[in-house]
Amino acid sequence: MKKLYTYILRSFIGTFIFTFFVAVFILLMQFLWCYLDDLVGKGLGFDVLGKLMFYTSITFVPMAMPLAILLSSLMCFGNLGEFYELVAMKASGISVWKIMRPLLIFSIVMSLVAFVFSNNVLPVATLKSKVLLRTILRMKSFLMG
Repeated sequence: MKKLYTYILRSFIGTFIFTFFVAVFILLMQFLWCYLDDLVGKGLGFDVLGKLMFYTSITFVPMAMPLAILLSSLMCFGNLGEFYELVAMKASGISVWKIMRPLLIFSIVMSLVAFVFSNNVLPVATLKSKVLLRTILRMKSFLMG
């Protein structure tokens, strides 16, 4: 069972990390498209834009985490079903709950990590992101004179 659990977790974690960063990237691009008119032409340096994108991407973690868990679990079990590995596990007498146990434990651990993250890191990042965005929005444009 231990080898089976490590195999399932190994196939899950790679897709989880990939889908998590893709979800954060998509949310960040949506944010940038909303404020593109306000950011262009103000002479902002890469350090200011980098800080804004960093703090904003931290605020998108609670939205991207459940999406990444859902998509990566679907992809993981889809790959297991596509290559008939799920059928082989079921034929050998392993129940679906035992197959899903490592992902359930991983999801519970990630929900606890997300809770601690939302309590400790998220308020500070949200405050810094909003203050920096408000400061940028109040700046005068170079194009205006």
